Amino acid sequence: MDKVIVTVAVIGSRPTREQNPHIPLTPEEIADSAYECFNEGASIVHVHVRDLKTQKRSMESDLFRRVMERLNSKCNMMINLTTGVGGQLVVGADNQPDMSRSLMASPEKRVEHVLQLKPELCSLDIGSSNSGSGVFINAEPVIDRMAELIKKSGVKPEVEIFDFGDIQIAERLIKLGLIEKNAHFQLCMGTKMGVPATPKMAVTLAEALPAEGTWSIFGVGATQFPMVAMGVLLNGHVRVGFEDNLYLKKGQLAKSNAELVKRAVEIIRSLNKDVASVDEAREILCISK
Repeated sequence: MDKVIVTVAVIGSRPTREQNPHIPLTPEEIADSAYECFNEGASIVHVHVRDLKTQKRSMESDLFRRVMERLNSKCNMMINLTTGVGGQLVVGADNQPDMSRSLMASPEKRVEHVLQLKPELCSLDIGSSNSGSGVFINAEPVIDRMAELIKKSGVKPEVEIFDFGDIQIAERLIKLGLIEKNAHFQLCMGTKMGVPATPKMAVTLAEALPAEGTWSIFGVGATQFPMVAMGVLLNGHVRVGFEDNLYLKKGQLAKSNAELVKRAVEIIRSLNKDVASVDEAREILCISK
């Protein structure tokens, strides 16, 4: 494959301005950051939103709507809305849930904004994992219901792969007809308690994916750009952005998501491939506008 799709994940649910003063927080800032990345070669933006008062993760449909409307007025970039928020359970040493710090929601609530706004893509988390004092929970009935609702909406899911067991879950969903055989997968490398972001693990995980699907890869922190290179070498696609990494290089904070996209594009072209346009990305992912 000579064309590489660049996705940018502009904010995520955790980075703060104390960590990097340049991260976008409001819907308008998020949309403008995505547009800057579009101008540098990104064809997909993965969107989280933040509560306007607390700056913490949010599930409010109106915030997603504001991002989409502003970005759509500027360009034809593909929009991928998160559905990961709503599966975070914090547990104390006594093994009792701390609901004041947890954010759990029904599958219907987790995809509500997707059903209302109909983006071209949305994320679908299918695995569970430890995360510090909490657990990221995606139980089988919840996964099935979310996948069913997303499919009925006509939105294509980006299936998140954090560990090898997630591939078995994905294969099950394909057999049940809840996701298509040509599903799009996101390899999430280097997260705590997940697959290490090493070349060996990238090769092994990519080769284990269902053959008819497409896939993209990201690495956390210092592994972001090495995983871009691995994605290109393995004929996949790539993701960068402040959700996964705040630095342009060791000791140097990135001033924008666009800087990270520009560096990814340089890597792609240095390896004799080119960046997919938005229309080419739609064709690769079998999405009709």
